[in-house]
Amino acid sequence: MFLARLIPALLAVLVSIPAQAAPQEATLLWYRAPGAPTIMEALPVGNGRLGALVAGGVAHERMPLSEQTVWSGGPHDFDNPEALSALAESRRLLFAGRYAEADALIRQKLVCRWGPDIQDFFGNFQTLGYLDLGFEGHDGPVENYRRELDLATAAVRVRYQTGGATYSREIIASHPDGILAVRLACDRPGRLSFRATLGRPSAPEENFPATAGLKLTDPVAVATEGGDGLVMRGRLYQNRQPDGMRILGRLRVKISGGSVRAEGGSLVVEGADEAVLHLAASTDYAGRDPEAASLAALAAVSEKPYAALRAAQSADHAALFSRVSLDLGRTPASALPTDERLAAFARGEADPALAALYFQLGRYLLISSSRPGGLPANLQGLWAETIRTPWHGAYTVNINLQMNYWAAESANLAETAAPLHAFIAGLVAPGSRTARVHYDAPGWVAPVHATPWGFTSPGHNPGWGLFPLSAAWLCRHLWENFEYEGDPAALRRSWPVMKGATEFVLAWLVPDPATGLLVSGPANSPENRFIAPDGAKTSFSMGPSMDQQIAWDLFTNVLAAARALDIEDAFTTRVAAALANLQPPRVGPDGRLLEWAQDYREVDPHHRHISHLFGLYPGRQFTRADTPALVDAARRSLDARGDSGTGWSLAWKMALRARLGDGDRALAHLRALLRPVEPERTLSMSRGGTYPNLLCAHPPMQIDGNLGATAAIVELLLQSHETLPDGRRVVDLLPALPSAWPEGSFSGLRARGGITVDARWCSGLLEEARLVSRETRAVVLRVQGRAHPANLIAGEPFVFKPAP
Repeated sequence: MFLARLIPALLAVLVSIPAQAAPQEATLLWYRAPGAPTIMEALPVGNGRLGALVAGGVAHERMPLSEQTVWSGGPHDFDNPEALSALAESRRLLFAGRYAEADALIRQKLVCRWGPDIQDFFGNFQTLGYLDLGFEGHDGPVENYRRELDLATAAVRVRYQTGGATYSREIIASHPDGILAVRLACDRPGRLSFRATLGRPSAPEENFPATAGLKLTDPVAVATEGGDGLVMRGRLYQNRQPDGMRILGRLRVKISGGSVRAEGGSLVVEGADEAVLHLAASTDYAGRDPEAASLAALAAVSEKPYAALRAAQSADHAALFSRVSLDLGRTPASALPTDERLAAFARGEADPALAALYFQLGRYLLISSSRPGGLPANLQGLWAETIRTPWHGAYTVNINLQMNYWAAESANLAETAAPLHAFIAGLVAPGSRTARVHYDAPGWVAPVHATPWGFTSPGHNPGWGLFPLSAAWLCRHLWENFEYEGDPAALRRSWPVMKGATEFVLAWLVPDPATGLLVSGPANSPENRFIAPDGAKTSFSMGPSMDQQIAWDLFTNVLAAARALDIEDAFTTRVAAALANLQPPRVGPDGRLLEWAQDYREVDPHHRHISHLFGLYPGRQFTRADTPALVDAARRSLDARGDSGTGWSLAWKMALRARLGDGDRALAHLRALLRPVEPERTLSMSRGGTYPNLLCAHPPMQIDGNLGATAAIVELLLQSHETLPDGRRVVDLLPALPSAWPEGSFSGLRARGGITVDARWCSGLLEEARLVSRETRAVVLRVQGRAHPANLIAGEPFVFKPAP
């Protein structure tokens, strides 16, 4: 099994274009000092379900633990029967220009049922707890300290010298075995002594203002099991009672030399040469038995040597991670510790390899937080060290959840999107009920903040929470999977989901009395406001540009899916008619693409959301070849928005600049995104950056900035969203190459149509590209503006070298 997984990964590396293996620092984060045990400084490991944050403390290591289903709250009916009665009146008021009255009505009625009790049912993602390791005799001077995260092997390592001995740790999260493993060693026999404890925070953390005063969990109970084990059990609150989800963590210690004993609620190891800790964790989410699951996981590895466990884990990770390489060149800064490197980059020192490292970190984080069979990556991916995570640690569906998966297909990690696809399918049943109750509509809707409990109602504040086309946006990912993978069976499974979202949008759109064109509404343009003609500062209008563009995207994708599945019926006829009658994008007097149907002035001209540019990216409604005027209007809008923003906003702006062909401006956004941010739990809506562990600072931490930037870097190097009228796919090589990356190479990136692409360039010009297509097809290679027809034969490498 190990060889079966490893050999294809090794062959993929051997046949790629780059002639030299990437230096180790291309996939290594490293530091000369310990960090704090927080999501802003500690180094993450994860197996898609179970994760840890490793700070690398010397005398004391506190390791926050996460299990992706640790959610408070539970299933509950949030739908509001009073909403439907206000829908028609809200539309009438907005069409009549009576925005202040409409705003008041919408805020009162077009919301979910909400209150303190209901908020408890909504719940939030929480830490599982922590593993504490206290090391005896490590309080003296420390030399040659190093901690590192190896992205290629998915391991965190810590090494230092104290008291005349060298101590080392390695921490991994094994997907094949479903556990966390910690190996502790010392080069001096009998010098390893430590105390291991499991625990969980029980006091409120003042980490986020919106969580003040909310009920937290009861402390967990920790007990020893035999002489070498610990078990931690607890229950989360639901409706202010500690009778919600059951959580469990179970630890076993195996030692070489020395002794281990239970003492109070801890395990004490004395005089060992080496110790290996196995940690399993589970909850009763979806009817699981956490006791049985954890015992089975530990029993399966009880006799497995650490080397074998490590080999299986590494091979499993490499089968995904090693598919793609990226080399952007090296400078002296490449050899610096990561935190020093980040600071040097902020001072203006050249370090193109830092962008390559950031790109690979995004791929690592997606592999670590999203595997088939589990939940998708949330706002924090998989990791949490607190009881109350910012914004509930939810699945935010007005951009953030989608951004988490922008790179899944193009960065050659299609398997990691499987949890998202399953999650989308799981929203259909509750979303169908919400569609009926709130809008008297067929089909299904999704919320702005989704949970594992099936919450599909609008938010309690419609300024951000009234976004009925979020389900339509989610369906883009189902279509994108077919575009890249070409699996008709998967598309056929997705068809009812896509059709249901379309049925809702068909019912939701109404004719504008002034034009007869179909518009969406009432809705907001996430999460911006405008100044209406009646002076009201409001969020709500009919026909906001993002909604119109999402509707165009959904209808276009559904019709393409129908053709692929050979479906032509009354439904597809209705979709085509609605698509032809959609209100199109509008350009204002100043040449900018309008964010709303009318030329309203923004309350915040530099708002973090750039919602009205959806059609440029991630959509494809605006292209430089087909709609140059709209692309120019989008450029003007992006210029007016400014170059600052939250972490994820900067990642989105990078991708938008890439679609505009402006690599240097995109790189400026990346430089802003890599601005060092102090690791504090503060909130900013305008100035993002990066924490010392390279995780994205909104602030606070949100993983979407990391994952979105990974997708944006792909867009700088490879684009494939355009199709010519004759059906040929355009594969655009180096469409927005920054001038600061004059030499480099990549291998394993994916273009739509099932095409894997390698490329090498020098002096800013393509030297060679290699394409392998899943199917025989004719394409057009666009190389820095010039078109080259190419016929690809299924499975056969096609090598392209531009003429001198």
